[in-house]
Amino acid sequence: MFTRKIPKITINREAMKRSSWKEYQKEIADDHYYYARSCIRQNFFPGSEAAFLKILGNDLGRDVFDDPLHTSCTGIGYHSDIVPLETIMTVVARQFSLMKEAGYENFISSCITSFGIYTEILETWQEFPETEERTRENLYKATGREFAKPKNLAHTSDIIFKFRDEIAQKAKYTLTNVQTGEPLRVVEHIGCHYAKIFPKSGIGGSEFPYVLAGMIESWGGDVVDYPERRHCCGFGFRNYLVQANRGYSIANSQKKFESMAPYKPDFIVANCPGCAMFLDRWQYTIAEMEGVTYGADGRGIPVLTYEEMAGLVLGYDPWELGMQMHQVDVEPLLDKMGINYEPSAKYLGLNGKIIGKPEKAVVNSLDETMYSRSCNHF
Repeated sequence: MFTRKIPKITINREAMKRSSWKEYQKEIADDHYYYARSCIRQNFFPGSEAAFLKILGNDLGRDVFDDPLHTSCTGIGYHSDIVPLETIMTVVARQFSLMKEAGYENFISSCITSFGIYTEILETWQEFPETEERTRENLYKATGREFAKPKNLAHTSDIIFKFRDEIAQKAKYTLTNVQTGEPLRVVEHIGCHYAKIFPKSGIGGSEFPYVLAGMIESWGGDVVDYPERRHCCGFGFRNYLVQANRGYSIANSQKKFESMAPYKPDFIVANCPGCAMFLDRWQYTIAEMEGVTYGADGRGIPVLTYEEMAGLVLGYDPWELGMQMHQVDVEPLLDKMGINYEPSAKYLGLNGKIIGKPEKAVVNSLDETMYSRSCNHF
């Protein structure tokens, strides 16, 4: 009987990553930014946007304009088929017009969905000039403003990435376990709208985006590579906004948690506000529904925004960063990094009064464990 020997093929995944990263570079402006806020981030992680403005202005000495006149991009409504394309084009054109009126030409977006919207509309105007002309007319009729386009468009995680080495030079802490001396193991999660739709809009492309990995490596951490690394966080606007579909949302998140748990990550960092919210909140929900947790000691895995990660490295107070807003407690991570914090100040408002505490559950209770079953047995 004849048998043919099949040659073994070795794939150098790291070489593929580096090659992809070199191919998918993008221009990121060095200074003078017009800043567009995120509606989700302002509601769930307001300290992150404040931290970004402080880091850029105070630590890095860059000019950034936080314009109170701009609005939501209406991206969630657009992707849910509520806001028509022509309407959202006019909304975006108004944002860009405000940028020009303020004397800026570099537009940066705090929200991944917004960043995807701005990218999509600029690409549409380029490919279909008649839509740009119609938007010019609609903008003038609705607002009396003149049409403009940004010279440079970037997401705010791109900006932190650009200055990651400068932040490392100013760092007061690193992504290192001070008790063991080992690098912290970090799961990075990239929002779908960052590069999956338009690969060249993201640093490193859609398959091997480097924007968060670059920060982690520069600040002393190790990036965890796991099977479902590029899987959706579970948000999916129609999955969550339609109540009957929410089972799909939580199932997506659960699939990611089960995939990363064997690698024992110290924390998760995301560059999308929706992803950070769901990866944090769904851990509580899964613990309540099934009695399952995915972090050390039967607790959850802390979930950070990239601004919070940068802020901790620079020595910002965790409660000023707004980390008490997280469902999963961050204190175990702060202890690993050797960060000093005042436990009694965690839930103090600006007036010095307690703002309220979440109900005790396994993912947010440092002094008790409600569930005996944990995925930490891997």
